[in-house]
Amino acid sequence: MEALLLGVGLLLGAYVLVYYNLVKAPPCRGLASLRGRTAVVTGANSGIGKMTALELARRGARVVLACRSRERGEAAAFDLRQESGNNEVIFMTLDLASLASVRAFATVFLSSEPRLDILIHNAGISSCGRTREPFNLLLRVNHIGPFLLTHLLLPRLKTSAPSRVVVVSSAAHRRGRLDFTRLDRPVVGWRQELRAYADSKLANVLFARELATQLEGTGVTCYAAHPGPVNSELFLRHVPGWLRPLLRPLAWLVLRAPRGGAQTPLYCALQEGIEPLSGRYFANCHVEEVLPVARDDRAAHRLWEASRKLAGLGPGEDAEFDEDSQPEDPGTPSSPSSPHPEGPTASELYPSPQSSTGRSTVTRRIPVKDELEPQAC
Repeated sequence: MEALLLGVGLLLGAYVLVYYNLVKAPPCRGLASLRGRTAVVTGANSGIGKMTALELARRGARVVLACRSRERGEAAAFDLRQESGNNEVIFMTLDLASLASVRAFATVFLSSEPRLDILIHNAGISSCGRTREPFNLLLRVNHIGPFLLTHLLLPRLKTSAPSRVVVVSSAAHRRGRLDFTRLDRPVVGWRQELRAYADSKLANVLFARELATQLEGTGVTCYAAHPGPVNSELFLRHVPGWLRPLLRPLAWLVLRAPRGGAQTPLYCALQEGIEPLSGRYFANCHVEEVLPVARDDRAAHRLWEASRKLAGLGPGEDAEFDEDSQPEDPGTPSSPSSPHPEGPTASELYPSPQSSTGRSTVTRRIPVKDELEPQAC
């Protein structure tokens, strides 16, 4: 009996150590008030995205849930309005697998929303499921769609600067190896899906790095965020039905709840003083070094050019990055029942030494800064 109790005690002790060191997420304590700011969160109808949107809404932001399913998106918006007490939570349709849908979303958003302070690319897939497309569906949803959306929304991000772009990545990027000769080939079989998922997460990290270079001096900063091991729909979505009852208790024990997974993306979106770390990769609310493959500036630029082609961007759509280009007038809100307070000043939003004036883009290659260590959560 004593041996049994000792064994149970050791197991409980080991679990507590694992939980507090690997599972439990440090809380984000960024900006307390986001009144007058607007945020877009993709894939916000469930899981990490919904918890991220909830925290932004609780801080007073106007939050746009960009989701594929109207039914689930509207239901999530209703839930978040009820839970946060913030009526400025709305749904807009966005299917990242469809470039036409991405463009349609951008058109509607730019015509109705005068600000965009935070863009969080949370939506993603880990498997193609039963869908068969003539392109790499994982790369399309996890990288190409977000790449195009960022490109189309940059005028609004710039006029709202200082603003931020957060790309939710994963530790799986460490297994990624981009093959530019077959970047968009269809994915068949679970082995190819595992590889394609890791590649798409590596693309996320390289995208944030190159975007930081492209937007140097504009007041728009960007970050790649790893949410940690999270018990979300993404984890169980493609698990066989008979296996789910066995995995759910295990997932509850060893994986973070979606609220915990939202902390690092929120940190990247809200934490003051991390602007000099634009382009870096964050996990557990602090910056982390990545493998050489994930900080290869040449590969990042090559991916940028390949992504432009896969996103269908033509030469005439380079204006967002041209030095002398001026963003279009943001217009007015679409609904008088949802007024937008006048936007805050730069010092009110992100008090930092970085100036939001001077919109010119530096065209030379700029190494991503790493001299500042942000404060812990």
